[in-house]
Amino acid sequence: MADGGYLTTHVLDTARGCPAAGLRIELYRLSGTARDKLAEAVTNADGRTDAPILREGFAPGTYELVFHAGAYLDASGAPPEDPRFLDVVPLRFGISDGAAHYHVPLLLSPFGYSTYRGS
Repeated sequence: MADGGYLTTHVLDTARGCPAAGLRIELYRLSGTARDKLAEAVTNADGRTDAPILREGFAPGTYELVFHAGAYLDASGAPPEDPRFLDVVPLRFGISDGAAHYHVPLLLSPFGYSTYRGS
């Protein structure tokens, strides 16, 4: 990859043991009370976005990835719920190094999720 930082993500369906394909993700930059949408993407067959979800304008600050898990779970054949226990999963995180690669994956099941700073 070129010089400068960038952000990637990856979603795995831990209940089914496979990548979460077709899951919509939004990215926001937060500043005070402002919440600016920077990007939107849908995961591919590998559970990743086709390109980094943020490269242009990558800078230190507070961000939020919003994973639209409910629609994915409905489409994946997960047991139906009304309302669904996990519908929208927001992950708020900080970027301190504007030249680094930040990878924020989501491990998802119908009843729980986890994340970590990947590589």
